Amino acid sequence: MLIRLPMPDRPPNIRHFAALAATVRHGSLTRAARAVNLTQPALTQAITGLEASLGVTLFDRGPQGMTATEPALLLAPRAEAAIEHVGSPRVTGTQLRAFLAVARAGSYAGAAEATGLSSASLHRAVADLSVALGQRLIDKRGRSILLTAAGARRARGFGLAMAELRAGHAEVMAWQGKSAGRIVVGAMPLSRARWLPETIVRFAAAHPGVDVSVHEGSHAELAGPLRDGDIDLMLGALREEAEVDGLAQEAVFEDRPALVMRSGHPLLSEPDPAQAMLAYPWFISGRETPLRRYWEGMMRTLGLEPPHVRIECGSVMMVRQLLLSGDGLTLLSPGQVSVELEAGVLASLPTPVPVRRTIGVTSRAGWRPTAAQAQFVALLRTVGTEIEG
Repeated sequence: MLIRLPMPDRPPNIRHFAALAATVRHGSLTRAARAVNLTQPALTQAITGLEASLGVTLFDRGPQGMTATEPALLLAPRAEAAIEHVGSPRVTGTQLRAFLAVARAGSYAGAAEATGLSSASLHRAVADLSVALGQRLIDKRGRSILLTAAGARRARGFGLAMAELRAGHAEVMAWQGKSAGRIVVGAMPLSRARWLPETIVRFAAAHPGVDVSVHEGSHAELAGPLRDGDIDLMLGALREEAEVDGLAQEAVFEDRPALVMRSGHPLLSEPDPAQAMLAYPWFISGRETPLRRYWEGMMRTLGLEPPHVRIECGSVMMVRQLLLSGDGLTLLSPGQVSVELEAGVLASLPTPVPVRRTIGVTSRAGWRPTAAQAQFVALLRTVGTEIEG
């Protein structure tokens, strides 16, 4: 799954942010200029340009030097982190934007369509970036491209840099009293039933100026974009530690899956569903998913060998239709098919062995949310507690 975030209208000026960070750190134009290898007039111009683009005063100029204002103190840590992620003072904002667009689109033609830039200018910017870094970043494969190992590392660093700058801009806007920003959520299947929709409804009412973008997918599809900075947080069943390198997990509530089947299914009248359920086909998600492992664990706890699953499927919509077409069974959270259960189209039974899975929020290790993002996560906790209760 490819996640495409809107590319900024203008590429970030990396030198401007470097000038800001150095001036906050040193409190002196002379020392800051020396630290970023700029002349004092160039550094002053960079700060002035950044102030104009943000619409705020970043420094109070006085005989004692440059005193950082609140917006500068909000933005400086984000700028420092972004510069560290970029990893080289030779990278320009134009090169960063071009390379990220090509990496995300998988081709120069796709990147040109996404950004409105010509393929020739994208080729030139990426080639200049490769020369500046002294690394081959892209291998061509016909009309598509393949990132080299160095290219993949740079793409991740650049994505994280852009995430920091977006967060910094949102924090400055909030300081100005403008509710703004964007929260990008990766939603695994269970979170889409009630937890995330209810959270979005409440959050949108309280924060009308903050956009929320939801990208649906499996853990495997969303973990990469989360690590790359393309999404801010991921919601769903938590994974074992081996699967979440570089990520942080927070448990929010426990889900209790049930046996789900069509209304009128023969299993509903069986005195011993645990033994009888082996006589029917099962529709279960792939082996790499927690739900599949819980299902297999339930079977083995009962002393049964998990039957062969002919149809593996993680889509609730598709599984619902498969259930309605015959006597198949599945293991699902009742909340994922609450409408069908209430309408009497589907039915459920408790699992013969209690099955519980932990649902929560996954973010990047060391992630520093903006105030709006932190409030969104807090609301996720509140709604999750209500669901569990």
